[in-house]
Amino acid sequence: MRIELLETARRQRFVGRRAELAGFDAAAGGASARRVLFVHGQGGIGKTTLLAELGARARAARRTVVQVDGRDVDPSPDGLRTATGWPLPARAVLLVDGYEHLAPIDGWLREQFLPTLSADTVVVLAGREPPSAPWRADAGWRALLAVYRLDVFSPDETAQLLAHAGVAASVRPHLSALGAGHPLTLALLADLAVRGQVPGTLADAPDLISTLLRSFVGEVPTQPQLTGLATCAIAWSTTEDLLARTVGADAPAVWQWLARLPFVTSGPGGLTVHDLARDVLNAEFQRRVPERYRAHERLVFDHAVAALRTAAGPHRQPAAHQLLFVHRHGPFGAVITALRTQGSAAVVPARPDEHEQVCAAVERFEGTASAGLARAWLSEQPERLSVVRNGGRVAGFAHHVLCPSGSPLEERDPVVRAVLDHVAREGPIRPGEHVLINRFAAGVREHQRDPYMVVAGPVSSLIEWLTRPLAWSFVVVVDDAFWAPKFDYLAFAPLVRVEVGGLPHVAFGIDWRRLPVAAWLDLMYERGHTGGTGPAPATLLRPPPLHRARFDAAVRSALQSLHRPERLAASPLLGPALGADAVRLRATIEAAVVQVGDLPKGGQLHAVLHRTYVRPAPTQEAAAEVLDLPLSTYRRYLAKAVQHLTDILWTIEVRSGVGARGQPMRAP
Repeated sequence: MRIELLETARRQRFVGRRAELAGFDAAAGGASARRVLFVHGQGGIGKTTLLAELGARARAARRTVVQVDGRDVDPSPDGLRTATGWPLPARAVLLVDGYEHLAPIDGWLREQFLPTLSADTVVVLAGREPPSAPWRADAGWRALLAVYRLDVFSPDETAQLLAHAGVAASVRPHLSALGAGHPLTLALLADLAVRGQVPGTLADAPDLISTLLRSFVGEVPTQPQLTGLATCAIAWSTTEDLLARTVGADAPAVWQWLARLPFVTSGPGGLTVHDLARDVLNAEFQRRVPERYRAHERLVFDHAVAALRTAAGPHRQPAAHQLLFVHRHGPFGAVITALRTQGSAAVVPARPDEHEQVCAAVERFEGTASAGLARAWLSEQPERLSVVRNGGRVAGFAHHVLCPSGSPLEERDPVVRAVLDHVAREGPIRPGEHVLINRFAAGVREHQRDPYMVVAGPVSSLIEWLTRPLAWSFVVVVDDAFWAPKFDYLAFAPLVRVEVGGLPHVAFGIDWRRLPVAAWLDLMYERGHTGGTGPAPATLLRPPPLHRARFDAAVRSALQSLHRPERLAASPLLGPALGADAVRLRATIEAAVVQVGDLPKGGQLHAVLHRTYVRPAPTQEAAAEVLDLPLSTYRRYLAKAVQHLTDILWTIEVRSGVGARGQPMRAP
């Protein structure tokens, strides 16, 4: 009687699995030719609960139920025969849980054991792994076998489970979000909630985390396997070369082990982990080994940065997604993750036939004046339009304008003109430097609050910022109330405000010469953990870049102080290009003096510089005498030599900035 009551209570709380139940009922009732049902899914997904429901249904139909747990069976023919009480009676229902533990006898069971059972016997095999290839390759078994992959519960099924468990309606949405549809997690959370303990995050319930981790992983992992799990938890997609960074020579073996785990999916981009498993793994590793976990996180972050800088064409986009996902506690990670779980969130170059979709969206949200400017810029710089597609149409977009371009549009577009005017006032660009303006960005449904814009803008911008030498970057928005906190997090400041068609546009910007991209990435990594916002700390900022007139004066002053380190240490020339300290600056200047000698007819000019500044004579008159030159000729040569020297140093200075792959260029 007690067993019947327990079974009744269980059945009353059973949720979902309609397809599996229908398949079993059809097989048990003779309405289907299927005789073996193969159920598979990750740990805690509900396989055991489903088997209990199937057993109850079989008993209600007056069938003999034989239940076996693979963990308790010797994986041999005799072991299984003993466990099942072979031979089985007619109309039996054999339920095998933990089938992965019987893998050594999978072939024997398929080829010799099952064919001996009566035709009206129904067998349900439940395990973490899908059926092996021979099950599907054999024509006979294809007709008799039904395969079901158990997935997480839908929102309705989740709500039903929590309601059946007696969870108060007010906390069900929170537990639903934490549980992510995973039955065991939801059941454990429901148990805590009924006892008055509602964790804010999974990390707040360490016992629950430990239970889930055991259900997910099963066996006790080795240290390389644990590191591989941590890598998968941190990265959106784990490739074997990424594993090589974290586990070294064990990467191939760890890759194969990870790929077999039921909560890991293998795709063309690498291995991805189910969201709940990721949350569980992250919480466990952060709780147990926080310093080691942080080190792994930094490795994945740096690997994503390196991949983005070295990738080309379409390979940049996955690297940018990876970088933003590692930074998922920032303002964009959650949106990108949510979109990718719903479908494609790929940011790709636009096709010419998509330009009008983009312009139509600009016109709808920003008016005809902005739409006209968008059409003009797309005509001039079409290659800088990136889009996200949904259902074959543009769902979100971002168009970047690179200046100076020599286009009349730089004057005609009020926003671009205002941005360039600000640059000219506050930090003029130097030869070879560029300004990048994310001029138009939106989603086609919700404009600049649309999730697809939150993907298209940051991903395309990150690719540009890390792979192109830039002096300034700007992002133009009209919904600054929504975007201002995000740009505050990014250390971008609101620098320009201008109206177009009666609509205010705000350009948030940054001078990369003062905060190099590498330093900015470090800042973003730290803010991902600390949540800091606002301008970059003054300690990270370089002095404002010198303009040519000030630079020339600084070179002349440095030459006078070449042998006075205390004065050279205060030179405005100090920096990553010419030298970060007095010793390096002097070495750069002396190397440039040598380069003057390599110029056509530069021998005499080099000699004048050498005897005046590198190995100086007491006076210019003495230097002229040593060089056997009239004083007037010496001074003419000296002026010409200093000009050549300054030109060489200026070339080093303006070409340093951010190199083609984001790395500082070195002085010769």
